[in-house]
Amino acid sequence: MNFGILGSGSWGTAIAKILTDNGQTIYWWNRNENAINQIMLRRHNPHYLRGAYFDTAQLKLTINVAEVFAHSDCVIIAIPSAYVETTLKALDKNIFAGKKVISAVKGILPEQTLLLNDFLKNEFDVTLDNYFTILGPCHAEEVAAEKLSYLTFSGVDEMMTHHIAQYFKTDYLNTIENNDIYGVQYAAVLKNIYAVGAGMAHGLDYGDNFLSVLIANSADEMAGFLKMAGIKNVEVGHTITRTNNYAASVYLGDLLVTCYSLYSRNRTFGNMIGKGYSVKSAQIEMSMVAEGYHASKGIFHINQAIKADMPIAEIVYQILWEGLSVKEGFNKIEPILV
Repeated sequence: MNFGILGSGSWGTAIAKILTDNGQTIYWWNRNENAINQIMLRRHNPHYLRGAYFDTAQLKLTINVAEVFAHSDCVIIAIPSAYVETTLKALDKNIFAGKKVISAVKGILPEQTLLLNDFLKNEFDVTLDNYFTILGPCHAEEVAAEKLSYLTFSGVDEMMTHHIAQYFKTDYLNTIENNDIYGVQYAAVLKNIYAVGAGMAHGLDYGDNFLSVLIANSADEMAGFLKMAGIKNVEVGHTITRTNNYAASVYLGDLLVTCYSLYSRNRTFGNMIGKGYSVKSAQIEMSMVAEGYHASKGIFHINQAIKADMPIAEIVYQILWEGLSVKEGFNKIEPILV
């Protein structure tokens, strides 16, 4: 199987490292031609994960998205959710024909408030049986350092999901498989919102005791949303009966690492808000995308239909989008925690 990668941020770079460590030659899209030249010259991405070195003979780097599709059986989309639509909308409507798609996107596409698979279905007629996800718990920085990590692959075609996962097994990375495409994506979106909230709490100088209760309540809130969402894989003509354990790694595990880790950009973003930064100044200071910012708005609107009880996520949304002060927001959170 020939792999192509769209996106050259931390996560895209980590995925490129995993595949090339396993001997794969990859087509890799980078919108910055100067960065491409630097990768070929220095053997590492000059902007992200500088400690991850590549054998440049395994890299086919290009600024042309269509070239990646032309040479790939399986295209991995690792673009921040806010930029997916503008990157893909200019492409030919048939470009995904015959391709497997792996989403490494951890957010909701903000323009249409959609998960990536729904956007691809609407715009490019990508069916759910050709769509797979690759999610955590896994920080790109620890992949670069070759610290033991776990990736979860989801797809309704369980045999193909297993086949794809085998390309990512290394001595520093284990793979897990399930068929909960919607659930794992919504969990990835929600954990970023709660990590922003955890960062806010840290910035406000709450202690570990409070943080543990906040995260435990966030986990319960997330499980409630996933259950009430009641997603069924109707596009492939059947309903998959699930007994998902929301304490598993791709749900609770990813929530925990994103809320606690110093590598977490969502936690960092929230910490800055808690310390008094405005949203705009925090974004400028970070110079990286915190998916929880757009995700908070997307989930708020999606939940108008689902009507899950989500006071923590809603207060994070109000702080980020409606001008609620972070201190007043946490004054509202304190008494509702159990």
